[in-house]
Amino acid sequence: MSALPIFDDVLAAAERLRGQAHRTPVLRSRTADAELGAELFFKCENFQRMGAFKFRGAFNALSRFDAGQRKRGVASFSSGNHAQAIALAARLLGIPATIVMPKDAPQIKIDATRGYGGRVVLYDRYTEDREQIGRDLAEREGLTLIPPFDHADVIAGQGTAALELFEEVGPLDALFAPLGGGGLLSGTALVTRARAPQCKLYGVEPAAGDDGQQAFRSGQRVKIDMPRTIADGAQTQQLGELTFPIIRRDVDDVLTVSDDELVDCMRFFASRMKIIVEPTGCLGFAAARAMKEELRGRRVGVLISGGNVDVARLGTLFGMHEIEQLNASSGAR
Repeated sequence: MSALPIFDDVLAAAERLRGQAHRTPVLRSRTADAELGAELFFKCENFQRMGAFKFRGAFNALSRFDAGQRKRGVASFSSGNHAQAIALAARLLGIPATIVMPKDAPQIKIDATRGYGGRVVLYDRYTEDREQIGRDLAEREGLTLIPPFDHADVIAGQGTAALELFEEVGPLDALFAPLGGGGLLSGTALVTRARAPQCKLYGVEPAAGDDGQQAFRSGQRVKIDMPRTIADGAQTQQLGELTFPIIRRDVDDVLTVSDDELVDCMRFFASRMKIIVEPTGCLGFAAARAMKEELRGRRVGVLISGGNVDVARLGTLFGMHEIEQLNASSGAR
């Protein structure tokens, strides 16, 4: 296992990303503030290049390649956002990119990855091992493998989103970040402990994929079956060898939310704040809503990780949610 990244690595990543990554906006909502009785600050990485925070880690990692690595190319594996990030960063840096993606990934993410110039290799997420496919590709073709979260340069790059948030709004009492494999949360943890050590930091994952919560509370990494959840960006089975010790050391708790709560948050963002947020990007806000009694009067940060959701899929999710609510209300009568 390579050395764990530190806060100084995040600062170095911020310099590499200057002029490359967007400095995404921090949005406010009076309606959200009123609902929670708190001051909420939404760091909107759905406005990042390729639509998610993943660009930060991908560009930071690829920008450190030597001439030989750049010529041979990069390999990776991803459910979607890291795939797009690697493809875009590679195009900007003139590096050939090959990405292993699940065949049931949102078509918008597969199309975007190809559109950025990436070569896509499809696999079945429920029967095949994407990491093994990626390792085999890298070894066979001499590519440098950059995983979606368990890499020091990726973690450092992801931490720059929280760095910008603290620079803009100052200290926070609580901060919520989505959790899949742990790249965003561990990078955020490095920044939070350096910039706002008293801030409560929460990782949030889908209830169907609670490997992070199990690991956090048991003290050891836990591997689960591939979770079935609409939060495709958090369909991971296990925290990384690098991300887990940082999360275990620096995060206050790992929480879970249901898919229904994610759809409700997607609807809130679309109707109240006029922004499109993918299910995974809603994890933090869904948990904050569930904790509103504890957050009253507090300054609360929420990392919105991405906005890459197909519009047709969005309509389907909203429609299914409305039917379920109608059925529930009918049953209550």
